Amino acid sequence: MLEIQKFDKIIAANWKLQGSFDFVKRYLDELNSNILEKQGVCSIVCPPSIYLHKLVNNLKSIFLGAQDCSNYNSGAYTGEVSANMLKELSCNFCIVGHSERRKIFKQSNKDICLKAKNLLDQSIHPIICIGETLEEKNKNLTKEVLFNQISKSIPNNGSKNSVILAYEPIWAIGTSLTPSLEEINDIHYFIKNEIQNFKNYKVIYGGSVKSNNATNIMELNNVDGVLVGGASLDPLEFRKIMNS
Repeated sequence: MLEIQKFDKIIAANWKLQGSFDFVKRYLDELNSNILEKQGVCSIVCPPSIYLHKLVNNLKSIFLGAQDCSNYNSGAYTGEVSANMLKELSCNFCIVGHSERRKIFKQSNKDICLKAKNLLDQSIHPIICIGETLEEKNKNLTKEVLFNQISKSIPNNGSKNSVILAYEPIWAIGTSLTPSLEEINDIHYFIKNEIQNFKNYKVIYGGSVKSNNATNIMELNNVDGVLVGGASLDPLEFRKIMNS
């Protein structure tokens, strides 16, 4: 596995349900034609699984990631993609527990823990997403929600050297709303320092990240990078974020 603790920043692109073969070609042409200026950055692109084979071996200085994986390693589970299949496609990372998967597809902390275990068994780093709803935030339940998600989603074979946490306040995803820089830093401090048995994990921030706010977010002491959604679909915009 990669030594993720050695990276200064981790920047991941989540394409969600976007793309086409023509889009992938254009994306690679534009992304690879520009030089990455920042050193010590772990950059990751996570396309829909059908396009993984188009990106493998075609990303320069950027790692390949998936958007989800199955709870199962094999069997009669039509439509599923297993962790060992992702390993064969040279994936180093995989997002699990994204709020859309939790809400729309009813994935539980137990499901996410099992997915993360399967990924780690294949030497793939899980990027485990956590975050509160606006209702939970307004009820001052943010820390309780995050504690519950972290303690129940990280498997026994996970550690700060293998698992990345992505804090994505659900109310900030795709809304152009973001917490204040102070709020982001305080929540990341809580995640990194105040949850027993899960201290000093790499914690990246997601939620309406763009090139015009990425620098300020990543300059925060307790932020180890960003998870980028819509803005990552523009390769030049994503390149700006990687160079932030």
